[in-house]
This record gives sequence, structure tokens and C-alpha cells, in this order.
Amino acid sequence: MVISEKDAKQAIKEIVADSISVKQKLIEQQSGIILDISKAIADTFSKGGTVYLFGNGGSAADAQHVAAEFVGRFARERRALPAEALTTNTSILTAIGNDYDFSEVFSRQVKAKVHPIDIVVGISTSGKSKNVINGLRSAKEIGAKTIGFTGAEPALMGEFSDICLCVPSKSTPRIQESHIMVWHMVSEIVERSIFE
Repeated sequence: MVISEKDAKQAIKEIVADSISVKQKLIEQQSGIILDISKAIADTFSKGGTVYLFGNGGSAADAQHVAAEFVGRFARERRALPAEALTTNTSILTAIGNDYDFSEVFSRQVKAKVHPIDIVVGISTSGKSKNVINGLRSAKEIGAKTIGFTGAEPALMGEFSDICLCVPSKSTPRIQESHIMVWHMVSEIVERSIFE
């Protein structure tokens, strides 16, 4: 092992402490935003709308994770809720990326699937992902509600998101950890709102 056991243990403690600190700041600053996101999604599901999610890399994985929580279940047995990650169909992604441009891989799908009753969620830790911003822009043009998940600097994400969760950090790992924590909160609040 290149790093000593003592240094590795210290690094682990520092990483956990940093993660906890970011999450505490997030909850202090954005509990209202988390509640707004939960209410919007519960309202959309109650009216028969669908939640569409997308992002790149780890954010693509988060989009798929969250869609699975809604379609499957989070904490209770209940009916399936309509959610879809626009990151999973490799034929669509590669065709759009090849025939148009990679910056259009989400916006083209949004134009094909989304209706004004729906919610579109863009996830980008940097807030600068062109394809995520273009997807949100297309959703706003359709009249769908848009939600952004990003870091401390929302950049254009804030402009094209009706509700924007901004994790108070510039560290990609801390932002990603916070995003999935918030999604678990949202999933639980949505289930309670609709099924209790």
C-alpha cells in the first residue's frame, strides 16, 4: 500500500467530516427547496404526469437510480409511479450524438416525450453540461416544470430550472453524495404525500 494505514484512516475521517459538513450546510440552506421539489413531483404524479431525468456520468447513474425508486418502490408497497431516465437507450443516445450533436442527446428526447403536465430533471454537478442545459431549455419551451440539481455555482442551470437545488460545494464527490441523499428524502416525502 502506497499510503500508510495511519494516513489512510486519517483521510477517511477527513472525507467523512467534509461530507457531513456539506450536507449540514445544504439542509440549513435548502430545506425549503427540497420541500418544493417533493411537492412538485408529488403533484405531477397525482395529476398523471411523468418525471424525466438525465445527466452525464455519475449524474446519469443518479437519474437511473431515482427513476427506479419511483417506478419500483422506495420504502413502502404502492403503485408504480411513472419516471424515466433519458440516459439508458444507447441506440437513441448514439444516433442523436452521431446524426446531430452530443449536446442534443437529451433535448431531442425531451421534444419527443415530454408534455406540459410532466417534470424534467437535469442533473449536473458543474452546472455547465451543455446537453443537460439544452434538455432543460427544451422542457421549458414545452411548458413542463423543470428541476435542476447542481453544485454551488448553478451557472445556466439556475436560468432554466424552475426549482434548483445547489449543493454548497465545488467538490464533485461531495455534490454527488448530497444529491443522492436529497433524492432519498424526496422519494420518502413523495411516497408519504401520495400514499398516506
